[in-house]
Amino acid sequence: MPTVGGMNALRLDLIGLVVSDMAASLAFYRRLGLDLPAGAEDAPHVEVVLPGGLRLAWDTEESVRSFDPSYRRGDGGRGELAFRCGTAAEVDAAYAELTGAGHTGHLAPWDAVWGQRYAVVLDPDGYGVSLFADVPSGA
Repeated sequence: MPTVGGMNALRLDLIGLVVSDMAASLAFYRRLGLDLPAGAEDAPHVEVVLPGGLRLAWDTEESVRSFDPSYRRGDGGRGELAFRCGTAAEVDAAYAELTGAGHTGHLAPWDAVWGQRYAVVLDPDGYGVSLFADVPSGA
């Protein structure tokens, strides 16, 4: 398995979609058979765990702009892959390894208000690839 900087704790954990209309998007995916939370139509972030543990998530454009003010619809940033790291330090190390190899860093590692160390690097086609790890409470 390929690793970043010799770390093999990275694993694909989430596929995220940025949506302009959460209710319409959730209704569409419910028609495809996904069991989505009732009443989630007004939420800024919704996710479901798929068989095998991979998560599929939806974020409103406004939600994304709350932590990435440069986000603009149509800039190739409507979908993402998110890789879970074992620790916050591994987020920083993976970001440094990828940007050091010439990949474009979009959002440098930071401690997000939702309890994760988070960073975003762009793949060669400009798609955001998130790197994250849960941060223990009080850390």
